[in-house]
This record gives sequence, structure tokens and C-alpha cells, in this order.
Amino acid sequence: MQNNQLSDWLPTTNKEVKIKGWDALDVILFSGDAYVDHPAFGPAVIGRILESYGLRVAIVPQPSVSDNLQDFVKLGTPKLFFGVTGGCMDPMVSNYTASKKRRDKDAYTPNGDKGFRPDYATTVYSNILKEKFPDVPVLIGGIEASLRRVTHYDYWSDALKPTILKDSKADLLVYGMGEQPLREIVSLLQKGVPFSNITTVKQTAFLTHNETEIPKNKNWDDVSIHSHEVCLKDKKLYASNFKTIEQESNKLHAQRIIQQVGDSFLVINPPFETMTEAEIDASFDLPYTRLPHPKYDKRGPIPAFEMIKFSINIHRGCFGGCSFCTISAHQGKFIASRSKESILKEVDKVANMPDFKGYLSDIGGPSANMYKMKGKIQSICDKCVAPSCISPVICHNLDTSHKPLTELYKAVDKHPKVKKSFIGSGIRHDMLVPEFNKMADPKELDAYTEEVMTNHISGRLKVAPEHTSDNVLKLMRKPSFIYFHKFKERFDKINLKKRLNLQLIPYFISSHPACELEDMANLAAETKDMGFQLEQVQGFTPTPMTVATVIYYSGYHPYTLKPMHSPKTKQEREDQHKFFFWYKKENQQWIKNVLLKVKRTDLIEKLVPDSFNWKKNKGTEVKNTFDDAVNFKTTEKKKSFKRKKR
Repeated sequence: MQNNQLSDWLPTTNKEVKIKGWDALDVILFSGDAYVDHPAFGPAVIGRILESYGLRVAIVPQPSVSDNLQDFVKLGTPKLFFGVTGGCMDPMVSNYTASKKRRDKDAYTPNGDKGFRPDYATTVYSNILKEKFPDVPVLIGGIEASLRRVTHYDYWSDALKPTILKDSKADLLVYGMGEQPLREIVSLLQKGVPFSNITTVKQTAFLTHNETEIPKNKNWDDVSIHSHEVCLKDKKLYASNFKTIEQESNKLHAQRIIQQVGDSFLVINPPFETMTEAEIDASFDLPYTRLPHPKYDKRGPIPAFEMIKFSINIHRGCFGGCSFCTISAHQGKFIASRSKESILKEVDKVANMPDFKGYLSDIGGPSANMYKMKGKIQSICDKCVAPSCISPVICHNLDTSHKPLTELYKAVDKHPKVKKSFIGSGIRHDMLVPEFNKMADPKELDAYTEEVMTNHISGRLKVAPEHTSDNVLKLMRKPSFIYFHKFKERFDKINLKKRLNLQLIPYFISSHPACELEDMANLAAETKDMGFQLEQVQGFTPTPMTVATVIYYSGYHPYTLKPMHSPKTKQEREDQHKFFFWYKKENQQWIKNVLLKVKRTDLIEKLVPDSFNWKKNKGTEVKNTFDDAVNFKTTEKKKSFKRKKR
């Protein structure tokens, strides 16, 4: 304990409210996560932001929904509103795997225990509050509300759902990072503006009855998208909506989006401009205890906290715009970077924690190497509608200098109590390849790569090429696999030069839209040729607010409206995933049979060479291969016939 008292946390019980000396509350927050008072945990950030505006704030973490619902009424009625979030992850991602199996652990619960967060937590909590307190406004936010703010495909129920505002009955939704809209909402409430009149705050969304006039704002243009009911009937029109949604979510001067949902209109106000350095510093400089609430002391560690306990977040946002990723949909594509002074102040706090042993687990962000990167000429960024700044090529207006980041790492390592700072966040390796990042200084890129390899990793550097097929990579908004080869060459060169003996660990995804079984076979063969036995792999999970998910559900690319195939059946997804593990004996006969069907004996020779008695003569080799296949099929038919006779 860091000499903290119970009153240093936001109160979670009536007893703690009284310790604060309060007789009433202004805002009560409900969260699907355990309460960790740390800047990496959204509910804590929101609580501290509200507190900084002079509000009396309490938090009810992981309220029970399976008893008499006492957790929802125990703190009484707030003066201003209830705030609701499903937690730092979408509850369905927290609760289920990509194959829709229940997870054994919940990283945001003490001891990793499961069962403390309901499915669709934001909707469940909000409905209970609306039933118990019908006259009190409910404000929803966080990743679940943010990504479900408009008609969206829900993978877990395999259904197209309307805006979460409809099912949750909430009064207002804050999307993205909440500091800026909350500041304005609180300011209006403190001036006496009724909650129901708060309709023109940026980065908020709400439902209004179609007989009510949509609030006017002379500074905004409106754009209408196809209604929820039209989307239910026509997948192509549903897909076409997403181009507008994605572009308006990532513009600096966006339009207001309007969608009809039944007898209501969904109104999504434009996002705020990117947070300034002073704004993001202020958020991280709030008086966090940086620890879980003491109520969990006897329940065991919280895995998500243990992972980031000694880490520092240096920026928000990601300009990669990957088709399968939700970061830009929630945090935006423009980078909001903290000042060097703010970061070093946090490093000092962490270094002086009683159990700090000298090792910082991560100095990073959504992508580790985007710190301080922005447009060279702001007016060009002001007009930009591209969802990615680095796909298909790196924008000529993007300053990709890694020098500020290299200098920051060195400044962190100068702290007397820091023995080593690691880079645990994913590094965009493509930006470190001069052949791809043509505007950058190659010496500067090598200096950053060498700094990371020499001082900031322990044995392994993890990067995410994601696939080897150019067709799949183009859809992913990732560069050609050629650039991974180029990066590996530079990695190997530095490894040899510095005698480091480091490993390069690539991440890959199976079952992504546009990916065929043959693409996975090629991926297995090419990575095997490079000396990899893959371990950091995952199956594509469709999550709301991504291009890939729209394609997965609709069968159309939202930008071209051309038909696209996605592996959807359980068998297809399992088959694709098997190719990652070509080296497992139980998969080798299956791989051989699959590749025979598509006449790719060249890949059989690469992946399972020992499974055949290959002949030197190519014609004989192919003949023997097909003889084996025929024999295998005949044997299978005989077995099947015997089973039927029985």
C-alpha cells in the first residue's frame, strides 16, 4: 500500500460516501469491470474527470444482476445522472472466444473469476436503472456503447442490432474517449440546462421521436444513412452505410449522422477535435491511487491490472485504420500525444511504488511507434477522408519521425530507479522499412529499431504482419508481406551486429474476409521457409464498427459494394486455423489431403515432406501423390460401407 487511505478511492459503498463527508451524490457510475483506480481503466478516468469538475462521484463496480438488484439502489438517487459502461472491453469479447465458447477467465475481475459481468452489460445495467429510477437520466459510454452506437452486426447473436440506445433505453451516449464531451455536459448541467436539452454536444448520440424536430446546429451539415429497417432487409444497403460512418468518425470537421430507427431518429453528433497535449496531460495527471480498490485485497489479483501495473501509456489514437481493428473507431485516427514532462512525471510515480523492482513493462500506446506523429500541413489533414494514413501507402503529409520516441525512451531510462523499460505494445514494423516509409530518414529508422532491440525487449520482438497474401493484406489495409521480409533482414542485421540473439515473433490472423484455404496454406509454407513455427495466432472475430465485420455479415465491401467471400462456417474457420500448426503430427495427413484436392503438391513438399516417398522424377512424384490420394479415398469408402452395413 502506498500510504493510501480508503477515502483516496472513489467511494463504492454508503460507508465510503460518509467517510468523504458527503450526504448526497451527483453522479453514480456502474461498470462491468472491477474498480482499479488507474489511468488505463476507463471507468476510473471518467470518475476522476467528473470529480475534477467538483462533482461528488461514486462507482458501483460489477453490480450483481442475479439477486434482488440491491447493488443498483444501495447508493440512492444521484442529483445529475447515472453513468454506465460495460468495461474496458466489449463484454461479449470478455466473455467469449472467437469460436463463441465461454472464456474460463475474466481479466478485469479479481483472481480472473468469471461470471461477474453479464452479456451486453451496458444494456442490462441501463435497463435495470431505468426500471428502478425512471426519472433519472442514464448516460452510457465506453467501448461497448461506442462501437454499438449505430446499426451493427452482433457476432454472438448472429443478428443485426439497432443502436444500443434503443435496447438500453439510455438517454445519451458518449462515444470515443470521454473527457471532452463530459467536460461540456457537466458545464451545461452546472449552468442549469436540463439533461434532456443536451443535444448539441460533440461526440454524443441520442434518440429523438420522429415527431420531434431534430435540434439545429448552424455549424454542422447533416448526412442521412439508410434506416435500421432498410438495413434489416438489404445487406448491401447496410454495407453502404459504413463508408459514411467510418469517414465521418475520422474527420476533423465531420457531418452529423442521422438514421431512422423505428419511430425515432438516431442523431450522432460529430466528434471533437483531437485532444491537445495539455488536455491529454490533464487526464493522466489526475490523482489516481494507481491501485485496485482495497475491497479486493482478499479476493486475489486482477490480471488486467497486473499486466499494466508498471506500464506507461504515452499516446492515444492509431492512423493504421486496419480493417479488423476497432481502435480508430473508438480513439480516432489522429494521434493525441502526452508531453515528455507528463510521461516522466508518471514514470517517477511508478518508480516510487513500494513493489517496483526497476522494470517498466511497457512504454507504449495502441501502436507503440506513433508517438508525436501528425500531419506536416494541418490544412491537408483538415480535408482528409482517408480511413488510414499509411494504407495503401504512407501519406506524403504524415511526419513519421521516430526521433522524439527514441529520445523519450532514453529519457525514461535515465531515471535512477529504472533498470529497464520494455516496449510491450505492438510495433508497426512496416514504418521502420525505408522501402515502405519512403519519406523517412533510413538512419533514423535504424536508430529507433536498434534502440528497441538493444534496450527495450527481452529475447523477443513481437510484430503483426497479419497475413502473407497480398489479396488479404490489401483488404486488411496492411502492406505487402514483402515489407515483413525487408524488416526481418534489418532485424537479422542488427541482431548479428550487436550479438543479441533475439527472436522475431510475428502475429497472424486466420479466417479473415477474402482469405481462402489456399491462402492459409501459402502462409504456412512461406513462414516455414522463413524459419517460423507460429504461436501468436488468432481467428478473426467480427466486432462492431469494422470494415471486416461489415463484409463478414453482408458479403459486400462497404467502399466498393462488390461481393466478397468470408469464411463463416465452423468447419471453414477451424480448417483455416489448422494451417498455422502444420508442424503438429495430428494435422499432417489432413493438410496433405486438402492440398491434393487443390493440386498444390508443391506445398505438400514444403509443409509435410516426410509424409511421402518423393521420387526425383516430377511426373512420378505427382503420380505417386495421386495414387496415395486414391488409396486414401478408397479406404475411407470401404470404412463407410462397413459402418452402414453394421
